[in-house]
Amino acid sequence: QVQLVESGGGLVQAGGSLRLSCAASGTIFSSDTVGWYRQAPGKQRELVATITSRGSINYADSVKVRFTISRDNARHTVYLQMNSLKPEDTAVYYCNLDNLKAINYWGQGTQVTVSS
Repeated sequence: QVQLVESGGGLVQAGGSLRLSCAASGTIFSSDTVGWYRQAPGKQRELVATITSRGSINYADSVKVRFTISRDNARHTVYLQMNSLKPEDTAVYYCNLDNLKAINYWGQGTQVTVSS
């Protein structure tokens, strides 16, 4: 069974940085597309960034330049480096994995709060 465990969330001041990690188990991982989504209070869950097995990356326009997604296939882990954080980045961040069978998995989420 695939499990995704996020870590690295927390409280940070505007302009600060955080690094999220998501460790996957129960999957090959190297052949999966992985990514990050977020959901702010009262809003729908939205894409933040994804990275395919070949390393193709997609970012939401709102985080381009400021956020960097990366993966370590040996560690079965995907990272999200978040710099120049803004109050509007405040949300629960969810790790997502999409495997070769087109089955989608979600982590439990980690809270990121950016104070102004």
